[in-house]
Amino acid sequence: MRETPAAVRVVLQHGMLCVGCPIASFHTVSDAAREHDLDEDQLRRDLEAAIDAGGSA
Repeated sequence: MRETPAAVRVVLQHGMLCVGCPIASFHTVSDAAREHDLDEDQLRRDLEAAIDAGGSA
């Protein structure tokens, strides 16, 4: 999320509060999707779209 600030918006839109979580830096996208019972493919598509849009907030 440091390298791609737009990811913050995506994780918040998916109902995750990873920003500020002490575990977040150790989780992969797969881990986060599993832990939050999310569709990993959709989460990845949304993150990729944010990156493609320029990666800034």
